[in-house]
Amino acid sequence: MTTFDDREKAFENKFAHDGGMEFKARARRNRLLGEWVATDLLGMEGEAVKDYAAAVVKADLEEKGDDDVIRKVHADLEAASLDFSDHRIEKKLVELMAVAKGQLMDEV
Repeated sequence: MTTFDDREKAFENKFAHDGGMEFKARARRNRLLGEWVATDLLGMEGEAVKDYAAAVVKADLEEKGDDDVIRKVHADLEAASLDFSDHRIEKKLVELMAVAKGQLMDEV
């Protein structure tokens, strides 16, 4: 194997690893968002928090990007008569992505 082949293989491995880490970070971020919404905004406790967080994670699998998560959370907050803009939800997603990545780095 040549040096070029080694570098190409290393790049492919890094690309796969980074993609996996990004997926894990998004899933963790969405779980954290779900837990925050459930406990702090909707007043849920126990298993209801876990179930809601799992539903938020699952919502992210509907389409590419964050629109599906934002739409779900916004609808749930609206159903609970809570006025929360999409912008505030997006801001929380950014904040929680940093937390999620930090947690994943701590695990490595």
